Amino acid sequence: MSQALTVLPLIEQAATQLEQAGVAFGHGTTNAFDEAAWLVLWRLGLPLDSALDGAPDGEEDVALRPVSAEQAALVQALIAERISTRKPAAYLTQEAWLQGVPFYVDERAIVPRSFIAELIADGSIDPWLSDQTHQVLDLCTGNGSLAVLAAMAWPEVVVTGADLSPEALAVARINVDRHALQDRISLGLSDGLSALPGPYDLILCNPPYVNAQSMSELPAEYRAEPELALAGGTDGMDFVRQLLDQAASRLSQHGVLVLEIGNERPYFEAAFPGLPVFWLDTSAGEDQVLLVTREALMRFHLAEV
Repeated sequence: MSQALTVLPLIEQAATQLEQAGVAFGHGTTNAFDEAAWLVLWRLGLPLDSALDGAPDGEEDVALRPVSAEQAALVQALIAERISTRKPAAYLTQEAWLQGVPFYVDERAIVPRSFIAELIADGSIDPWLSDQTHQVLDLCTGNGSLAVLAAMAWPEVVVTGADLSPEALAVARINVDRHALQDRISLGLSDGLSALPGPYDLILCNPPYVNAQSMSELPAEYRAEPELALAGGTDGMDFVRQLLDQAASRLSQHGVLVLEIGNERPYFEAAFPGLPVFWLDTSAGEDQVLLVTREALMRFHLAEV
């Protein structure tokens, strides 16, 4: 008589399949086991934070829970879909998590993974704020996750989430409503800052910044996302140039801009030599996200004249 299949071996089997298929990660997980655990637990309707290395006394050990043949078939179909379509897992589950907060997502918006979320959660931006910080802009809001996290972190602020994509804003609306923040988050269509007069005390922006060479080399999982949210031109700085040219006029007197640029720091420094910025420490290092003040932007532009 064969031994009944349980959750942990099913995850391990799925991880092997994902690894052998050469799928790419980076949309919420960084390795095959974590991605397999996410997909298996979701498909089985189990909590995604279930302990898989032993449960506390008195609690069920999810890793040892039996899985029926029908459940195993459903899991296998999901793993096969992940491999055949190369869609990020978040598009298959229609859910992504940032700092422990769940967000709806689908192909209309980029899968949320901004390091700015870390900085909101751990208080790294707080020293730059004051009791005068009331108006916050989340530019390139995508599915609205940073706008929601900002509203949660700073109860005294109101947030505007803006994006060039009406489709992304429709997804953001789902998340604003899901977290019952309609009274504190407004959503608007804008090409950069063009429809956003401000002034804002804080601008958060995770823009399209991937340079052309990197875009041409992206795995299929990233190409499944809206190109509009990724492609930043030859050096990745097309949107950033426009933003930094206009940001000072949209910031309040003591306002600051927090900008994510991923792995493009060399291109950023080449594009804006002499602009004094503060690099903020994230789990990926100190070259992913920067902060620049309105005063620094104004001095930089005056020096260019």
